This record gives sequence, C-alpha cells and structure tokens, in this order.
Amino acid sequence: MDKMEFYKKHLKSDISAGLVVFLIALPLCLGISLASGAPLITGIIAGIVGGIVVGFFSKANVNVSGPAASVALVILTAISDLGSYEAVLLAVVLSGVIQIIWGYMGAGVTAYFFPSSMIKGFLASIGLILILKQIPHAVGYDEAFEGVLAFKQNDGFNTFSELVHMLGAIQWGSVIITIFSLILINIWDNPKLKAKNKFFQFFPGALAAVIASVFINQGYEQFFPALALDTTHLVQLPVADSIAGFFSFFKLPDFSQITNPQVYVVALSIAFIASLESLLSTEAGDRLDPYKRQTPTNHELKAQGIGNIVAGMIGAIPVTAVIVRTSANVASGGRTKVSTMTHGVIMLICVMTIPRIINLIPLASLSAILFVVGYKLTSIKLFKEMYAKGARQYIPFFSTIIGVMFTDLITGILIGGAASVLILLRDDYKTPFFKEIDSDNEKKIKITLSEQVTFINKASIMQKLEGIDDEYDVTIDATNSVNIDVDVLEYIHDFKESCKLNDIKLKLIGFERFAI
Repeated sequence: MDKMEFYKKHLKSDISAGLVVFLIALPLCLGISLASGAPLITGIIAGIVGGIVVGFFSKANVNVSGPAASVALVILTAISDLGSYEAVLLAVVLSGVIQIIWGYMGAGVTAYFFPSSMIKGFLASIGLILILKQIPHAVGYDEAFEGVLAFKQNDGFNTFSELVHMLGAIQWGSVIITIFSLILINIWDNPKLKAKNKFFQFFPGALAAVIASVFINQGYEQFFPALALDTTHLVQLPVADSIAGFFSFFKLPDFSQITNPQVYVVALSIAFIASLESLLSTEAGDRLDPYKRQTPTNHELKAQGIGNIVAGMIGAIPVTAVIVRTSANVASGGRTKVSTMTHGVIMLICVMTIPRIINLIPLASLSAILFVVGYKLTSIKLFKEMYAKGARQYIPFFSTIIGVMFTDLITGILIGGAASVLILLRDDYKTPFFKEIDSDNEKKIKITLSEQVTFINKASIMQKLEGIDDEYDVTIDATNSVNIDVDVLEYIHDFKESCKLNDIKLKLIGFERFAI
C-alpha cells in the first residue's frame, strides 16, 4: 500500500480523531497560557501552530504538538525578568533556531537512549495524573488550571490534597454531565455498535458527549436553575468581534532586545525543555502507534524549531510534542498526521467564527474524555507485567511514575533516567568478566573479560584480583574484548608488576591490541 492509499484509508478516522483532539486541546491550551502568565489567546495560537505548522513539517505519524505545561514556569519567570511579553516572544523565536541547529547536529538521537521501562512508566504516570487531575473538574471544582500536570498547583493545593478540598465545592450539575458523558462515550465506542453502523465509526463518541452536555446545561437553565453551570465551569475562550479582530490578537517579538544576554538564557531554557519533552513524547507516541512506525527524531527537532519560530513571530507561547494530546489522538483512531493538522485547522476555524458556541461547553464533559484517555494509558495488568520482568525493568518504571506524579514532567523524566542509569551501572559493575576455576587445580584461575570493559568495572576486577594469594596460576583473557578503558589497563599493568613479587604466574591473552 503506497502512502496516498494509506492516507485515504485512514482519512475518516483521522478527521474524527482530529475533532476529539481539538476538544481536549482547547481547555489545555487555555490552562497552560494562564499558568504561563501570558495573554489567554496565546495558548490557543500555540495550539493552532502546533497542529498546522509542526504537523505539516513533522514526519511523525501520531504526534500532536501544542503548548506544554513543562515550559509554563520558564515563560512566567521570563515575563518578569525580561520586562515584557514581546521580549519573551523573541526568546521563543531564538529557541526555535536553536532546536533547528540541534536537529542538524544530530541531537535527536538522544531519544533512543530512553529505555523501554522508562517510556512505559512515563505513559502510565500520565494516565494516572490525567485521572487524578480531572476528578475535581469532573465534580465542578475548577480552581486549578487545566493542562498543568505538576504535583503542586496554582490554587495552593497538590494533586492529592485537591481531592479532599474539592469535597466542599461539588457542583451536582457537573457530576451529572460527567457520568452521562462517560456512559455515552462507552456505549458509542462499543465495537459491535460501530460494526453495525458506519456513522458511529466516523462521528466520535467524545463529540457526541460534548454536544449532549451543552444541551443538558441549557436544560438546567430552563428547568433546574440550581444545577446550571456558570461561566467558571465552562470553556472560556477569548472572543473576537470579527475574523479580522482575531488577527489583532497576534503580537510581534521585540527585536530591540536581540543584544540582551538574558533573552538568550531564556531561549536556551525553552529549547532544552521543549526538545526533551518533544523527544520523549515522540518515543512514547511511536510506542502507542498501532503500526509501530519510527519517527526520525532529528527531523522532529527541526519541525519543532520551525513551529517555535512561527509561534514567536505571531505572539504564541512555545510549542512541543505533548503526550496527552498524542495519546488522545491514538485512542481516537488517529493514524496519520492528517489528524493533528485537522485539530489545528478546526481550532483556527472555531476560534475565528464560533467562539461563543465553544464557550457553552462544560469542562465536566471534557474531563470525561480525559478519563477515558487516562484509563487507556495505565492498567493493573501493565503494573503486574513490569514487576514480573524483574528489578532491571520495574525500578526505572516505578521511579518514573513516582517522579512524574510527585514533581513535574521534566523532573520526573530525570528521576526515571537516573534510576535507569543506576541499574545499568549496577549490572555493568557486576558483569565485566567470567571467572573460571580449574576443577583439577583450585589454584589455577582464568578470567575472561567481556566485550566492553569500562572504568565502572575497575572496582569489581580489582576485588577479584586482589583476593588472589601467592602461588596462583592466573590467566586474563581479552580475546573477546572490543574496548578496555585506560583505567582498567593501567590496573592490569600494575597487577602484572605485583605478580612478580608475589609468586603469581600471570598470563595475558589478547592484549596485543591494547597498550599495556
């Protein structure tokens, strides 16, 4: 099947998935712009750029890009430090240039160093956080910003204390909408129902739930005023007076700040965080992809860089590949980049033409959609499978989950990565060689070095060799070794000299290639 046929085959499901991603992305974009301290519309513009611009230039199949919470704190601090949002926009443009340079330098290969256990932990943690973070919104407590995944929240609470605090502010109108939406989505997505009627295949259950929730809230206002939701529990999209008025929201960067060193510090911070999240989300997205296609990560960095240059030039906060929207895309049937571009196009059209209608959508119905996405990312079965694979797999897996859940996305990634490296170092420390003792002569020992012997292995080799007494016959075989670090070679040289004083017969095999 050629590429065009593949696109045609999945066109309906991609458009359907794009609709769902748009519904999810809308409040997330608004929430992240609020957390960034930037004008509210800037998150929406970033979502449009992430969908259309990055979607067009990227070679990723299921990735969805847009504003990310991981960069929000950098933007919030930068607005204060640089004195204006326009100066921050210049930093966003420069961060895009840096990302393109990194792409050409081959920095995208960093993504291939993320171990499988860490990626699975990352996805599971996002699933758990989505469920926990959406519970307050599902019951009508909307004080925390949407889309911010960090443990600490803007309302002074954290992921868990919020669940207690919300009990005093439950809106039963929201609860009813959430429950109804969950039931409707699950019925709508039933495979038997979809097999019988093609309408259910194309028209997403999530969109049906959102439309129904709007009518339910309108019904509240007419018949049950006590249950009616006010604007604080609905999508709050900035409204332009006209299509031309929408473009008045765009801002240009302040190029007079080009000589300000602080601008470059902010640009590097944005580039680093945005690139790290993009690469991790790309790897995670490739694992979610049913066709298991691999995204060229260096090209992805360039696409993200182009996106950030465009974002900065028209007044948007930075964009990255984001796993929540990517997960929703795959779960909703997105199979090509048509879905991510569709979500950007729909967002642009709706914000320009029908913002008042969009502002009728209850946040509770969107919470129900995110519950479904979160549930698909994490499961008891996955936890059992990872534990059964042993410490080498479950320690990085659980470390990533705990790190992401109790800190933030970037810190959690670093914690999971550190756990993976420690496990690797531990195993590498334990297995630098094979020790054989002659069954006929206990004082005859052969040590066969492994293929890669690094400085990490020096301590364990020292422990074995220093425990050898006088009058032993020792052979160290490096025939299979491709690389032996200088630290280890120097120690073996010193051991060779000490053998002359201790009546130890030493034979070195395969060391001709190494300077010893």
